[in-house]
Amino acid sequence: MAEAAVVGASDPTTGQAIVGYVILRGTFEPSEELREQIRRHVDTKLGAIARPRAVIIVPDLPKTRSGKIMRRLLRDVVEGRALGDTTTLADASVVEAIRERAQADSSDED
Repeated sequence: MAEAAVVGASDPTTGQAIVGYVILRGTFEPSEELREQIRRHVDTKLGAIARPRAVIIVPDLPKTRSGKIMRRLLRDVVEGRALGDTTTLADASVVEAIRERAQADSSDED
């Protein structure tokens, strides 16, 4: 894992669940097995309460020009909401790539 960000997402059972966005390092390929390994690792290290409901493997994270991750946009994507102000993004195309990956992952879970 090269980089990651986590956000809270609405959950009908618990009220809020954790969703992790992960950028893979090197030659790792996205797979359901890898996502499950990440979930188990968090469970082992931090406990079941911190285990992500979903791990979404993305090519990049939405960052400002100064390098801060815009978690608000990640929450908007996972909640299916319209994006707010994106003028401070360093690369606006990243959000659409994340949205596509999140939709693909959610359809895999159905």
